[in-house]
Amino acid sequence: MENIRLISIEVLDIRFPTSKEAHGSDAMHTDPDYSAPYVTITTTRSDLIGHGFTFTVGRGNEIVLTAIESLKRLVIGKSLFEITDDFAGFYRSLTSETQMRWLGPEKGVIHLATAAILNAIWDLWAKFEHKPVWKLLVDMEPEKLVSCIDFRYIKDVLTPVEAIEILKANRGTISAREEEMKKEGFPAYTTSVGWLGYSDERIRKLCKEAIEEGFTMFKMKVGANIEDDKRRASIIREEIGWERKLAMDANQRWEVNEAIEYMSKLTPYKPYWIEEPTSPDDILGHAKIARSIDPSIGVATGEQCHNRIIFKQLLQAKAISFCQIDSCRLASVNENLAVILMARKFGIPVCPHAGGVGLCELVQHLIFFDYICVSASLEHRVCEWVDHLHEHFEEPARVVNGRYRIPLGHGFSSDMKEKSLKDYQFPKGPVWKAILNEMKAFP
Repeated sequence: MENIRLISIEVLDIRFPTSKEAHGSDAMHTDPDYSAPYVTITTTRSDLIGHGFTFTVGRGNEIVLTAIESLKRLVIGKSLFEITDDFAGFYRSLTSETQMRWLGPEKGVIHLATAAILNAIWDLWAKFEHKPVWKLLVDMEPEKLVSCIDFRYIKDVLTPVEAIEILKANRGTISAREEEMKKEGFPAYTTSVGWLGYSDERIRKLCKEAIEEGFTMFKMKVGANIEDDKRRASIIREEIGWERKLAMDANQRWEVNEAIEYMSKLTPYKPYWIEEPTSPDDILGHAKIARSIDPSIGVATGEQCHNRIIFKQLLQAKAISFCQIDSCRLASVNENLAVILMARKFGIPVCPHAGGVGLCELVQHLIFFDYICVSASLEHRVCEWVDHLHEHFEEPARVVNGRYRIPLGHGFSSDMKEKSLKDYQFPKGPVWKAILNEMKAFP
């Protein structure tokens, strides 16, 4: 087999000034600048380059870059196949480095940095195989796929043997679902209509446009002010009617009892789910909320859950109705596979978090894999879509008639355009130079 070694890792601080137009604004993150520590891995084969990233909302992006720099020595010089032949072992070498794990373990900045590096390695592997990442996963034998997962701390609810059994259960009908996805795509919902900082007029306009684009599920941000939320919910319901779904997202704004009280006031608007109603670390709090609010409203969370162990507990405690994996908060595909398989065992639909910058591009591979190989069902399954910043990618994610279209390019859909990398590099790129000069002129 060709000996391909990883010879360098470059990381860039890429930021987009989305706060200028309130894109991404919610009750906790009022001024996000969607950002990505962007990793490029070069190899001994000049035509084989891997790209990966993780996601932040601006300030602090530079801290993740520093963490990536700290992990480089564990990666450079490795053979690609040395990694993929023992992917779970390599994964653990990053997440459990004997000194740096103290900064987590398996959470926070080091975990975000690990995600960026591993996302780039998955991109490399898929490019070598001349496949999209979803297809790389679909074509793997169950035993090989399961060998990519670190089962430490989750074997009490999911063993490697059980994971292999789950994957084998639907193996005979994989081809049919793959063809279905190529023809029809995976259901998406839009968050673009409901950012907290948008005017009422803009919300109405965006709802009308989203209906024309085929969306049947919409999400709004809530939690800052109940009267504002009721007014905005009324506007959205006026525009989308009652036959379409309306989800709500509090972005961790509330105390547990406050969430229960607040949602009682929003129940008349028939929320499909309430997302991140309290601290992402509060498993029992989520369980109490799930028991206490109107049973027609599901509880969803996951975009800021640190790791597979938090998801394990949410599932065990019956604290969530929807499992929201994130392609960059968890440590790349490896850990997401663990959560997807646990969710399948517990019968909870996976409805990934996306949006940000590049999250839609990455997570689309996971939803197609989940449906084709694991869940074999679209019931209650939908993936977030936010229509921002896709133009900066060589192969942007696409939603047509309210459905993700399956990506066919090789890799993880993570290659950003060279011009975008140059223009939006912080703080030296021309876009940021102009913004920072303006800030100096008008303090």
